[in-house]
Amino acid sequence: MVDAAYRRPADGTTWDATLEIRRSRFLALAARVTAEEDARAFVATVRAGYPDARHHCSAFILHVDGANPVERSSDDGEPSGTAGQPMLEVLRGSELQDVAVVVVRWFGGVKLGTGGLVRAYGDATREVLDRITVVRRELRALWTLSVSHADAGRLEADLRNRGMEVEASYGAEVTLTLTLDPAEDPTGTVAGLTGGTVTARRTGEQWCDVPVGTREAGTR
Repeated sequence: MVDAAYRRPADGTTWDATLEIRRSRFLALAARVTAEEDARAFVATVRAGYPDARHHCSAFILHVDGANPVERSSDDGEPSGTAGQPMLEVLRGSELQDVAVVVVRWFGGVKLGTGGLVRAYGDATREVLDRITVVRRELRALWTLSVSHADAGRLEADLRNRGMEVEASYGAEVTLTLTLDPAEDPTGTVAGLTGGTVTARRTGEQWCDVPVGTREAGTR
């Protein structure tokens, strides 16, 4: 069974958003994680960065090949079900995977009540998710072709101008690797650009992150 494509945050960035509700301040932080250890390390890093806060509530969803996603949440001292679970529900609704969110709360002296906490943690999570840069994780086909050094630059440019993703490696000849939609066949294009002297061969498949934009753009 081939796994379906899914959406997740771009790598290497942490996003944040702040809310103030009845004198309590909420800071939501989100990041890409690909294992439970990564998610727990992210929570620990946030906790260490804001030791003066009263609560560091969290939720994360991890993609699992061929199985249901792993989902976890923590109320971190808030009344049961008022923080981590609402955050997790928002994550589910976003349809993102490989994502972790921590919401840090500084208590402002006014109790929000059960309903107020549920709304606050859910709203903080939504705010930060709307700022995430999203990529689509999907299976792409790999095609390779070999060409002389003299012709490689022109052919690579021509293929890129046709919207193809191209990677070059240099040896006795130049090997161009094309990463394409599985339904796309570049053999005719390559033959046309080279007068039939170069042949593209499909050599495998690879999971790739394809840019989408913000989470809102990705849902349209």
